[in-house]
Amino acid sequence: MCAKQTERVSVGPISGFPEWTPAERILEQRMLDTIRASFERYGFSPIETPSVERNDVLTAKGGAEAERQIYRLTSLYPQSVEDAREYSLHFDLTVPLARYVAQRYGDLVFPFRRYQIQKVWRGERPQHGRFREFTQCDIDIVGDGELGLMADAEIPAVISEVFSRLDIGNFCIRISNRKILTGYLEHLGYNEVETADILREADKIERQGVGPVREYLEGNGADASKIDGILELVQAEGSSQEILASLKAKTGIGDRYEQGVSELSTVVEFASSFGIPEANLQVDLGIIRGLDYYTGTIYETRLLDHPQLGSICSGGRYDDLASYYVGRTLPGVGISIGLSRLFSQLLRADILQAGAATVAPVLVTTPDESLYRKAIEIASDLRSNDISTEIYFEKARLARQLRYASRKGFKVAVIPLDEDLADGKVRFRDMESGDEQSVLIANLSNEIAKLVK
Repeated sequence: MCAKQTERVSVGPISGFPEWTPAERILEQRMLDTIRASFERYGFSPIETPSVERNDVLTAKGGAEAERQIYRLTSLYPQSVEDAREYSLHFDLTVPLARYVAQRYGDLVFPFRRYQIQKVWRGERPQHGRFREFTQCDIDIVGDGELGLMADAEIPAVISEVFSRLDIGNFCIRISNRKILTGYLEHLGYNEVETADILREADKIERQGVGPVREYLEGNGADASKIDGILELVQAEGSSQEILASLKAKTGIGDRYEQGVSELSTVVEFASSFGIPEANLQVDLGIIRGLDYYTGTIYETRLLDHPQLGSICSGGRYDDLASYYVGRTLPGVGISIGLSRLFSQLLRADILQAGAATVAPVLVTTPDESLYRKAIEIASDLRSNDISTEIYFEKARLARQLRYASRKGFKVAVIPLDEDLADGKVRFRDMESGDEQSVLIANLSNEIAKLVK
Protein backbone atom coordinates (compact mmCIF):
# COMPACT_ATOMS: atom_id res chain seq x y z
CA MET A 1 0.00 0.00 0.00
CA CYS A 2 1.44 3.37 -0.98
CA ALA A 3 2.13 5.96 1.70
CA LYS A 4 -0.25 8.89 1.69
CA GLN A 5 1.26 11.75 -0.31
CA THR A 6 1.68 14.97 1.63
CA GLU A 7 -0.51 17.77 0.32
CA ARG A 8 1.55 20.65 -0.93
CA VAL A 9 0.73 24.24 -0.06
CA SER A 10 0.59 26.71 -2.92
CA VAL A 11 3.62 28.99 -2.99
CA GLY A 12 2.40 31.42 -5.64
CA PRO A 13 3.03 35.16 -5.16
CA ILE A 14 0.51 37.32 -3.31
CA SER A 15 -0.53 40.25 -5.45
CA GLY A 16 0.67 43.61 -4.17
CA PHE A 17 3.39 42.32 -1.86
CA PRO A 18 6.80 42.73 -3.53
CA GLU A 19 9.56 40.18 -3.05
CA TRP A 20 12.99 40.78 -4.54
CA THR A 21 15.80 38.48 -5.63
CA PRO A 22 19.05 38.76 -3.62
CA ALA A 23 20.60 40.88 -6.40
CA GLU A 24 17.58 43.20 -6.45
CA ARG A 25 17.45 43.43 -2.67
CA ILE A 26 21.14 44.37 -2.54
CA LEU A 27 20.44 47.15 -5.04
CA GLU A 28 17.42 48.35 -3.07
CA GLN A 29 19.45 48.28 0.15
CA ARG A 30 22.09 50.51 -1.43
CA MET A 31 19.38 52.98 -2.39
CA LEU A 32 18.12 52.93 1.19
CA ASP A 33 21.65 53.52 2.50
CA THR A 34 22.04 56.50 0.17
CA ILE A 35 18.70 57.99 1.23
CA ARG A 36 19.46 57.43 4.91
CA ALA A 37 22.90 59.04 4.62
CA SER A 38 21.42 62.06 2.81
CA PHE A 39 18.77 62.55 5.50
CA GLU A 40 21.38 62.37 8.24
CA ARG A 41 23.68 64.78 6.42
CA TYR A 42 21.02 67.42 7.02
CA GLY A 43 20.65 66.58 10.69
CA PHE A 44 17.48 64.48 10.61
CA SER A 45 17.39 61.87 13.36
CA PRO A 46 15.81 58.41 12.95
CA ILE A 47 12.74 57.15 14.74
CA GLU A 48 10.74 53.98 14.36
CA THR A 49 7.13 53.51 15.39
CA PRO A 50 5.20 50.24 15.72
CA SER A 51 3.69 48.72 12.60
CA VAL A 52 0.30 48.89 14.32
CA GLU A 53 -1.67 51.78 15.74
CA ARG A 54 -4.98 51.90 17.57
CA ASN A 55 -7.94 52.22 15.24
CA ASP A 56 -9.10 55.47 16.82
CA VAL A 57 -5.65 56.96 16.14
CA LEU A 58 -5.60 55.81 12.51
CA THR A 59 -9.12 57.06 11.77
CA ALA A 60 -9.00 60.34 13.71
CA LYS A 61 -8.45 62.40 10.57
CA GLY A 62 -11.46 60.73 8.97
CA GLY A 63 -11.97 59.99 5.32
CA ALA A 64 -13.76 56.95 3.95
CA GLU A 65 -11.05 56.31 1.34
CA ALA A 66 -8.27 56.02 3.94
CA GLU A 67 -10.39 53.86 6.22
CA ARG A 68 -11.21 51.53 3.33
CA GLN A 69 -7.50 50.84 2.84
CA ILE A 70 -6.69 49.97 6.46
CA TYR A 71 -5.69 46.39 7.26
CA ARG A 72 -7.20 45.45 10.61
CA LEU A 73 -5.50 42.90 12.88
CA THR A 74 -7.43 39.97 14.29
CA SER A 75 -6.78 36.42 15.40
CA LEU A 76 -6.68 33.76 12.67
CA TYR A 77 -9.41 31.80 14.47
CA PRO A 78 -11.20 34.34 16.70
CA GLN A 79 -12.86 32.74 19.71
CA SER A 80 -14.45 35.85 21.13
CA VAL A 81 -15.17 39.51 20.52
CA GLU A 82 -11.91 40.33 22.31
CA ASP A 83 -10.00 38.56 19.55
CA ALA A 84 -11.07 41.31 17.14
CA ARG A 85 -8.23 43.65 18.00
CA GLU A 86 -8.86 47.38 18.13
CA TYR A 87 -5.70 48.16 16.20
CA SER A 88 -4.52 47.93 12.62
CA LEU A 89 -1.45 48.19 10.39
CA HIS A 90 -0.45 51.79 9.67
CA PHE A 91 -1.17 52.97 6.11
CA ASP A 92 1.36 55.82 6.10
CA LEU A 93 4.03 57.30 8.38
CA THR A 94 2.36 60.68 8.95
CA VAL A 95 -0.35 59.50 11.33
CA PRO A 96 2.20 57.56 13.44
CA LEU A 97 4.37 60.69 13.49
CA ALA A 98 1.45 62.78 14.71
CA ARG A 99 0.70 60.30 17.47
CA TYR A 100 4.42 60.03 18.35
CA VAL A 101 4.88 63.81 18.66
CA ALA A 102 1.69 64.21 20.70
CA GLN A 103 2.57 61.35 23.04
CA ARG A 104 6.21 62.37 23.51
CA TYR A 105 5.80 66.13 23.32
CA GLY A 106 7.54 66.70 26.68
CA ASP A 107 10.57 64.61 25.66
CA LEU A 108 11.20 66.14 22.23
CA VAL A 109 13.31 69.15 21.28
CA PHE A 110 11.63 71.48 18.79
CA PRO A 111 11.94 72.06 15.92
CA PHE A 112 11.77 68.28 15.79
CA ARG A 113 13.63 66.87 12.78
CA ARG A 114 13.02 63.19 12.12
CA TYR A 115 13.36 60.67 9.37
CA GLN A 116 11.53 57.38 9.25
CA ILE A 117 12.09 54.48 6.86
CA GLN A 118 9.52 51.72 7.35
CA LYS A 119 7.01 49.43 5.71
CA VAL A 120 3.40 50.58 5.39
CA TRP A 121 0.30 48.68 4.27
CA ARG A 122 -2.68 49.75 2.19
CA GLY A 123 -5.58 47.60 1.06
CA GLU A 124 -5.85 49.04 -2.43
CA ARG A 125 -6.02 47.40 -5.82
CA PRO A 126 -2.46 46.42 -6.76
CA GLN A 127 -1.07 47.29 -10.17
CA HIS A 128 2.31 48.06 -11.64
CA GLY A 129 4.10 50.47 -9.32
CA ARG A 130 1.38 50.28 -6.66
CA PHE A 131 1.65 47.83 -3.80
CA ARG A 132 -0.27 46.77 -0.73
CA GLU A 133 2.98 46.58 1.22
CA PHE A 134 5.76 49.04 0.51
CA THR A 135 8.63 50.98 2.06
CA GLN A 136 8.30 54.71 2.65
CA CYS A 137 11.16 57.11 3.38
CA ASP A 138 9.89 60.24 5.16
CA ILE A 139 11.41 63.36 6.66
CA ASP A 140 9.58 66.07 8.57
CA ILE A 141 10.41 69.23 10.47
CA VAL A 142 7.80 69.93 13.17
CA GLY A 143 7.59 73.20 15.06
CA ASP A 144 6.04 74.03 18.41
CA GLY A 145 3.49 76.78 17.77
CA GLU A 146 5.27 78.09 14.68
CA LEU A 147 7.77 77.04 12.05
CA GLY A 148 9.66 79.48 9.83
CA LEU A 149 9.76 79.30 6.04
CA MET A 150 13.45 78.37 6.07
CA ALA A 151 12.27 74.85 6.84
CA ASP A 152 10.27 74.87 3.60
CA ALA A 153 13.36 76.12 1.73
CA GLU A 154 15.60 73.41 3.17
CA ILE A 155 13.39 70.51 2.10
CA PRO A 156 14.18 70.92 -1.64
CA ALA A 157 17.88 70.88 -0.74
CA VAL A 158 17.41 67.47 0.88
CA ILE A 159 15.45 66.21 -2.13
CA SER A 160 18.20 67.45 -4.44
CA GLU A 161 20.85 65.75 -2.29
CA VAL A 162 18.99 62.44 -2.34
CA PHE A 163 18.39 62.23 -6.08
CA SER A 164 21.79 63.60 -7.03
CA ARG A 165 23.43 60.86 -4.99
CA LEU A 166 21.06 58.16 -6.23
CA ASP A 167 22.18 59.14 -9.76
CA ILE A 168 19.07 57.82 -11.50
CA GLY A 169 18.72 60.64 -14.02
CA ASN A 170 17.95 64.34 -14.37
CA PHE A 171 15.20 65.46 -12.04
CA CYS A 172 13.09 68.51 -11.36
CA ILE A 173 11.58 69.53 -8.02
CA ARG A 174 8.33 71.28 -8.87
CA ILE A 175 7.23 73.69 -6.17
CA SER A 176 4.10 75.73 -5.50
CA ASN A 177 2.02 77.12 -2.64
CA ARG A 178 -1.57 76.03 -2.18
CA LYS A 179 -2.63 79.44 -0.88
CA ILE A 180 -2.14 80.99 -4.33
CA LEU A 181 -4.82 79.00 -6.11
CA THR A 182 -7.21 78.85 -3.15
CA GLY A 183 -6.84 82.61 -2.68
CA TYR A 184 -7.50 83.24 -6.35
CA LEU A 185 -10.62 81.06 -6.34
CA GLU A 186 -11.85 82.85 -3.20
CA HIS A 187 -11.36 86.12 -5.08
CA LEU A 188 -13.58 84.73 -7.88
CA GLY A 189 -16.29 84.07 -5.29
CA TYR A 190 -16.03 80.32 -4.77
CA ASN A 191 -16.59 78.91 -1.28
CA GLU A 192 -14.37 76.31 0.40
CA VAL A 193 -16.24 73.27 -0.93
CA GLU A 194 -16.41 74.66 -4.49
CA THR A 195 -12.70 75.52 -4.36
CA ALA A 196 -11.79 71.98 -3.33
CA ASP A 197 -13.90 70.56 -6.17
CA ILE A 198 -12.36 72.86 -8.79
CA LEU A 199 -8.80 72.12 -7.69
CA ARG A 200 -9.54 68.42 -7.68
CA GLU A 201 -10.57 68.72 -11.32
CA ALA A 202 -7.60 70.95 -12.16
CA ASP A 203 -5.30 68.30 -10.69
CA LYS A 204 -6.22 66.09 -13.68
CA ILE A 205 -5.01 68.52 -16.35
CA GLU A 206 -1.62 66.88 -16.72
CA ARG A 207 -3.23 63.50 -17.38
CA GLN A 208 -6.39 64.52 -19.27
CA GLY A 209 -5.76 67.99 -20.69
CA VAL A 210 -7.84 71.10 -20.06
CA GLY A 211 -11.02 69.81 -21.71
CA PRO A 212 -12.59 68.10 -18.67
CA VAL A 213 -11.74 71.06 -16.41
CA ARG A 214 -13.22 73.58 -18.80
CA GLU A 215 -16.31 71.38 -19.16
CA TYR A 216 -16.65 71.11 -15.37
CA LEU A 217 -16.36 74.87 -14.86
CA GLU A 218 -18.86 75.64 -17.64
CA GLY A 219 -21.26 73.10 -16.16
CA ASN A 220 -21.09 74.94 -12.86
CA GLY A 221 -21.82 78.36 -14.30
CA ALA A 222 -18.33 79.81 -14.74
CA ASP A 223 -18.05 82.43 -17.51
CA ALA A 224 -15.20 82.55 -20.03
CA SER A 225 -13.17 85.14 -18.12
CA LYS A 226 -13.19 83.05 -14.94
CA ILE A 227 -12.25 79.88 -16.80
CA ASP A 228 -9.43 81.59 -18.70
CA GLY A 229 -8.10 83.14 -15.49
CA ILE A 230 -8.02 79.83 -13.66
CA LEU A 231 -6.38 77.97 -16.55
CA GLU A 232 -3.86 80.77 -17.09
CA LEU A 233 -2.78 80.45 -13.47
CA VAL A 234 -2.61 76.65 -13.41
CA GLN A 235 -0.75 76.46 -16.74
CA ALA A 236 1.65 79.38 -16.17
CA GLU A 237 4.90 78.81 -18.05
CA GLY A 238 8.38 80.33 -17.91
CA SER A 239 11.27 80.35 -15.48
CA SER A 240 10.57 80.40 -11.76
CA GLN A 241 11.42 84.10 -11.61
CA GLU A 242 9.19 84.91 -14.57
CA ILE A 243 6.23 83.08 -13.03
CA LEU A 244 6.78 84.76 -9.65
CA ALA A 245 6.97 88.17 -11.31
CA SER A 246 3.70 87.48 -13.11
CA LEU A 247 2.04 86.40 -9.87
CA LYS A 248 3.21 89.53 -8.06
CA ALA A 249 1.86 91.70 -10.87
CA LYS A 250 -1.69 90.55 -10.08
CA THR A 251 -2.95 92.93 -7.40
CA GLY A 252 -6.12 93.28 -5.37
CA ILE A 253 -6.81 89.53 -5.30
CA GLY A 254 -6.77 89.13 -1.53
CA ASP A 255 -4.65 88.39 1.51
CA ARG A 256 -4.49 84.61 1.08
CA TYR A 257 -3.27 84.90 -2.52
CA GLU A 258 -0.68 87.54 -1.63
CA GLN A 259 0.53 85.53 1.34
CA GLY A 260 0.97 82.47 -0.89
CA VAL A 261 2.95 84.43 -3.48
CA SER A 262 5.13 85.98 -0.78
CA GLU A 263 5.82 82.61 0.87
CA LEU A 264 6.62 80.92 -2.43
CA SER A 265 9.00 83.74 -3.41
CA THR A 266 10.82 83.48 -0.09
CA VAL A 267 11.10 79.70 -0.25
CA VAL A 268 12.43 79.72 -3.83
CA GLU A 269 14.92 82.49 -3.03
CA PHE A 270 16.42 80.69 -0.06
CA ALA A 271 16.25 77.27 -1.72
CA SER A 272 18.64 78.59 -4.34
CA SER A 273 21.01 79.60 -1.53
CA PHE A 274 21.43 75.89 -0.74
CA GLY A 275 23.06 75.49 -4.15
CA ILE A 276 20.20 73.72 -5.92
CA PRO A 277 20.79 74.08 -9.68
CA GLU A 278 18.15 76.23 -11.35
CA ALA A 279 17.27 73.34 -13.68
CA ASN A 280 16.36 71.18 -10.68
CA LEU A 281 13.83 73.58 -9.08
CA GLN A 282 10.82 74.97 -10.94
CA VAL A 283 7.79 76.93 -9.80
CA ASP A 284 4.75 75.11 -11.16
CA LEU A 285 1.23 76.05 -10.10
CA GLY A 286 -0.06 72.92 -11.81
CA ILE A 287 0.96 70.93 -8.74
CA ILE A 288 -2.33 70.39 -6.91
CA ARG A 289 -2.30 67.67 -4.31
CA GLY A 290 -3.43 66.75 -0.79
CA LEU A 291 -6.25 69.27 -0.76
CA ASP A 292 -7.46 68.25 2.69
CA TYR A 293 -3.99 68.10 4.17
CA TYR A 294 -1.36 70.53 2.86
CA THR A 295 -1.88 74.20 3.58
CA GLY A 296 1.10 76.04 2.07
CA THR A 297 4.24 74.98 0.22
CA ILE A 298 3.89 71.79 -1.83
CA TYR A 299 6.53 69.77 -3.70
CA GLU A 300 6.52 67.13 -6.39
CA THR A 301 9.65 65.63 -7.95
CA ARG A 302 9.90 63.91 -11.33
CA LEU A 303 12.61 62.38 -13.51
CA LEU A 304 12.85 64.57 -16.61
CA ASP A 305 13.87 61.74 -18.95
CA HIS A 306 11.20 59.37 -17.62
CA PRO A 307 8.00 61.39 -17.03
CA GLN A 308 5.97 58.17 -17.27
CA LEU A 309 7.20 57.27 -13.78
CA GLY A 310 5.14 60.12 -12.33
CA SER A 311 5.98 61.70 -8.99
CA ILE A 312 8.96 60.08 -7.28
CA CYS A 313 8.90 62.28 -4.18
CA SER A 314 6.21 64.60 -2.84
CA GLY A 315 5.19 66.51 0.25
CA GLY A 316 4.52 69.94 1.66
CA ARG A 317 3.60 72.22 4.55
CA TYR A 318 0.74 71.54 6.97
CA ASP A 319 -0.54 73.97 9.59
CA ASP A 320 -1.08 71.49 12.38
CA LEU A 321 0.21 67.96 12.66
CA ALA A 322 -1.39 66.61 15.81
CA SER A 323 -4.47 68.63 16.76
CA TYR A 324 -6.47 65.39 16.85
CA TYR A 325 -4.23 64.05 19.61
CA VAL A 326 -2.97 67.03 21.65
CA GLY A 327 -4.15 70.56 22.41
CA ARG A 328 -1.19 72.31 20.78
CA THR A 329 -0.46 73.78 17.38
CA LEU A 330 2.35 71.80 15.77
CA PRO A 331 3.00 73.01 12.20
CA GLY A 332 5.36 71.08 10.00
CA VAL A 333 6.75 70.44 6.56
CA GLY A 334 7.92 67.16 5.08
CA ILE A 335 8.33 64.86 2.12
CA SER A 336 7.87 61.18 1.38
CA ILE A 337 9.61 58.85 -1.06
CA GLY A 338 7.63 55.72 -1.88
CA LEU A 339 10.76 53.63 -2.32
CA SER A 340 9.16 50.32 -3.33
CA ARG A 341 7.13 51.97 -6.08
CA LEU A 342 10.13 53.96 -7.31
CA PHE A 343 12.49 50.98 -7.18
CA SER A 344 10.14 48.67 -9.07
CA GLN A 345 9.61 51.24 -11.81
CA LEU A 346 13.33 51.97 -12.14
CA LEU A 347 13.95 48.25 -12.63
CA ARG A 348 11.14 47.94 -15.17
CA ALA A 349 12.43 50.94 -17.14
CA ASP A 350 16.01 49.54 -17.07
CA ILE A 351 17.21 52.70 -15.35
CA LEU A 352 18.57 50.35 -12.70
CA GLN A 353 19.97 46.90 -13.36
CA ALA A 354 20.51 44.34 -10.63
CA GLY A 355 24.14 43.27 -10.32
CA ALA A 356 25.85 40.72 -8.12
CA ALA A 357 23.78 38.41 -5.94
CA THR A 358 26.35 38.67 -3.15
CA VAL A 359 27.47 41.48 -0.88
CA ALA A 360 30.88 39.81 -0.47
CA PRO A 361 33.32 40.53 -3.33
CA VAL A 362 35.57 37.56 -2.53
CA LEU A 363 34.99 33.80 -2.53
CA VAL A 364 37.61 31.50 -1.02
CA THR A 365 37.37 28.14 -2.76
CA THR A 366 38.26 24.80 -1.19
CA PRO A 367 39.62 22.47 -3.90
CA ASP A 368 40.09 19.82 -1.20
CA GLU A 369 38.68 19.20 2.29
CA SER A 370 42.20 19.24 3.69
CA LEU A 371 42.29 22.97 2.88
CA TYR A 372 39.35 23.99 5.08
CA ARG A 373 41.56 25.34 7.88
CA LYS A 374 43.72 27.28 5.46
CA ALA A 375 40.58 28.67 3.76
CA ILE A 376 39.25 29.82 7.14
CA GLU A 377 42.61 31.43 7.92
CA ILE A 378 42.70 33.25 4.59
CA ALA A 379 39.09 34.42 4.86
CA SER A 380 39.60 35.62 8.43
CA ASP A 381 42.61 37.68 7.36
CA LEU A 382 40.64 39.26 4.50
CA ARG A 383 37.72 40.09 6.82
CA SER A 384 40.11 41.63 9.36
CA ASN A 385 41.17 43.95 6.53
CA ASP A 386 37.54 44.95 5.92
CA ILE A 387 37.08 42.76 2.84
CA SER A 388 33.81 40.80 3.02
CA THR A 389 34.49 37.17 2.17
CA GLU A 390 32.56 33.93 1.71
CA ILE A 391 34.02 30.42 1.91
CA TYR A 392 32.77 27.59 -0.30
CA PHE A 393 32.51 24.56 2.01
CA GLU A 394 30.46 22.14 -0.08
CA LYS A 395 32.17 19.17 -1.71
CA ALA A 396 32.55 20.07 -5.36
CA ARG A 397 35.19 20.17 -8.06
CA LEU A 398 37.04 23.46 -8.45
CA ALA A 399 35.38 24.12 -11.82
CA ARG A 400 31.96 23.95 -10.19
CA GLN A 401 33.05 26.30 -7.40
CA LEU A 402 34.29 28.82 -9.97
CA ARG A 403 30.98 28.59 -11.83
CA TYR A 404 29.27 29.34 -8.51
CA ALA A 405 31.53 32.38 -8.08
CA SER A 406 30.68 33.58 -11.59
CA ARG A 407 26.92 33.11 -11.24
CA LYS A 408 26.74 34.99 -7.92
CA GLY A 409 28.92 37.82 -9.17
CA PHE A 410 32.03 37.56 -6.97
CA LYS A 411 34.82 39.84 -8.13
CA VAL A 412 37.62 37.61 -6.91
CA ALA A 413 38.03 33.89 -6.27
CA VAL A 414 40.89 32.81 -4.02
CA ILE A 415 42.22 29.35 -4.94
CA PRO A 416 44.46 27.80 -2.27
CA LEU A 417 46.51 24.96 -3.79
CA ASP A 418 49.07 22.78 -2.04
CA GLU A 419 51.84 23.63 -4.52
CA ASP A 420 51.40 27.38 -3.91
CA LEU A 421 50.95 27.07 -0.16
CA ALA A 422 54.23 25.15 0.10
CA ASP A 423 55.98 28.34 -1.08
CA GLY A 424 53.96 30.59 1.25
CA LYS A 425 51.83 31.78 -1.65
CA VAL A 426 48.19 31.64 -2.70
CA ARG A 427 46.49 32.06 -6.07
CA PHE A 428 43.53 34.28 -6.87
CA ARG A 429 41.47 34.93 -10.01
CA ASP A 430 39.95 38.17 -11.25
CA MET A 431 36.51 36.80 -12.16
CA GLU A 432 35.84 39.55 -14.70
CA SER A 433 39.03 39.20 -16.74
CA GLY A 434 39.85 35.58 -15.86
CA ASP A 435 43.45 36.54 -15.03
CA GLU A 436 45.14 34.58 -12.24
CA GLN A 437 48.21 35.37 -10.20
CA SER A 438 50.02 33.98 -7.19
CA VAL A 439 51.16 36.25 -4.36
CA LEU A 440 52.62 35.82 -0.92
CA ILE A 441 49.85 35.09 1.56
CA ALA A 442 50.99 38.10 3.58
CA ASN A 443 50.32 40.34 0.57
CA LEU A 444 46.96 38.82 -0.43
CA SER A 445 44.75 41.37 1.31
CA ASN A 446 46.58 44.33 -0.24
CA GLU A 447 46.43 42.83 -3.74
CA ILE A 448 42.74 41.96 -3.50
CA ALA A 449 41.91 45.36 -2.04
CA LYS A 450 43.21 46.93 -5.27
CA LEU A 451 40.63 44.93 -7.22
CA VAL A 452 37.58 45.24 -4.99
CA LYS A 453 37.92 48.76 -3.59
